[in-house]
Amino acid sequence: MKKVDSIRIHFFAYTVSMKNNKICELYCANYQLLLPIEMDFIIPKDDSVRLLNTVLEGLDYSKLYSTYSTYGRNPVISPKTLFKVLVYGYFNGIYSSRGIEKACRRDINFMWLLNGAKAPDYSTISRFRKDRLNDCIENLFYQFVLFLGELEEIKFENLFVDGTKIEANANKYTFVWKKAIDKNQAKMHEKIHKLIKNINKAYNANFLVEDCTTIGSLERILEKLYIFKETNNIEFVYGKGKRKKDIQRYIEELEEYIKRQRYYNDCYEIFNGRNSFSKTDNDATFMHMKEDHMRNSQLKPGYNIQIGVEAEYIVGAYISSDRSDTQTLIPFLNVLSLNLKRKYLNLIADAGYESEENYMYLEEKEMKPFIKPLTYDTIKKKNFKNKISRHENMNYDPTLDTYTCHNNKRLVPIGTKIRKSKSGYQSIVTIYECQDCNECTHKSKCTKAKGNKRLEISKRFIEKRAESLTNITSDEGIILRINRSIQDEGTFGVIKEDHNFRRFLMRGYKNVTIEFLLKALAFDIEKLHNKIQQERAGEQLHCEKTA
Repeated sequence: MKKVDSIRIHFFAYTVSMKNNKICELYCANYQLLLPIEMDFIIPKDDSVRLLNTVLEGLDYSKLYSTYSTYGRNPVISPKTLFKVLVYGYFNGIYSSRGIEKACRRDINFMWLLNGAKAPDYSTISRFRKDRLNDCIENLFYQFVLFLGELEEIKFENLFVDGTKIEANANKYTFVWKKAIDKNQAKMHEKIHKLIKNINKAYNANFLVEDCTTIGSLERILEKLYIFKETNNIEFVYGKGKRKKDIQRYIEELEEYIKRQRYYNDCYEIFNGRNSFSKTDNDATFMHMKEDHMRNSQLKPGYNIQIGVEAEYIVGAYISSDRSDTQTLIPFLNVLSLNLKRKYLNLIADAGYESEENYMYLEEKEMKPFIKPLTYDTIKKKNFKNKISRHENMNYDPTLDTYTCHNNKRLVPIGTKIRKSKSGYQSIVTIYECQDCNECTHKSKCTKAKGNKRLEISKRFIEKRAESLTNITSDEGIILRINRSIQDEGTFGVIKEDHNFRRFLMRGYKNVTIEFLLKALAFDIEKLHNKIQQERAGEQLHCEKTA
């Protein structure tokens, strides 16, 4: 090496060293250490992290600790401490494991919760949330709800129910539609029948496939063709310029149809009563979201989140893949009853939960319904009375069980039928028919049928709807309806707008349930802290303001 090059190398090393020293001086500037140095003195006495630590300390974590093995080394950080850190992350709107890891290294409140333990890395937080909380998160959440009952913050009287859609962690273009699967399967079955006919003709066989969805019958035919191939020493050929024999084409087609049929069968299992699912997250259903930024009513994969609120606290949650709220009420109440072992007196919900099945369930459970009828706003409109086809605008005679139409003609019962809901509930529907509509001048406004006007009415549903209407229009019902808007919709407003909880991070029904229950627990602790600070502890309802 030349002497000049050696000097240059030494000069470059010296320059880099000088730069590093200057950078080091920037990071290591001398600051005077001020007292107090203990974090306990720095955090205010009324800080929310102290309340969170206190209430979570009182929970029973035996179910959480049972997820750990008794063999091997103990975890570096206590599961109870890690759970507190995770809930406090959701409390502050930090949902990603990397974000919580960063907070544990920089935020003094997180350090105080760790109580001297080493800050967990993101993989530890992620594994803990996904693997450890799977079987115990419901238990921990409902323990806190029962604790709120012991504090008399909730009294298990008025249950406000509402739902919202939250987007799943799935690509919006990975949809699978049930109608498309039905259509493609039907086309494939036609091709299968045509193929079997050609095989029977070519080999003088009598293969028969009645149900093409049964893969076993197709596999038996495929097995016979392979035996024929081996018996006749037929070699399969591949590549360009080589002509396949008929039996090779038949076998390849059958194998392709069997493969496709397996895929269709798997899809039907995933659908499980739904009309769509996402390939990225099979439990997610494509739904209309309230956050429609493109304003084109685009369907996105998501979950229907159902919550029950009392005294502004979330007392129960249920994650559903069903797009409508009607079918979610009964499963939600069953989950609530199973975990709380308590019975609510009143149920307050909007029109999306009205159905005969739900009314009858509430009657069975001795819960008073305050459900807004679907026709509540329509009936109040001026032009509704002009709709002479509606049974609400006809006079009903309970003794004769007849309706009288706008032309003073009677609609008499001519029979009944059973109407079956999506969940399997059967309601009895009475069919009423007008005696004679031929010369009626109002027929064009009343019915589009060529014959006489008909009505299909469930008497039980009409009776329960009238009962619920009486309930919501009473003084008690008006106050409860006002509180449903404030407490239920206000809760979703805080979660989605203030805390920016608009999309799940994990995939699958179980993981999504973990995420939302963590958020619900954090929300309840924040609500308890705010009510204590505002001196509103124990307040149940927002009453009407008097002038």
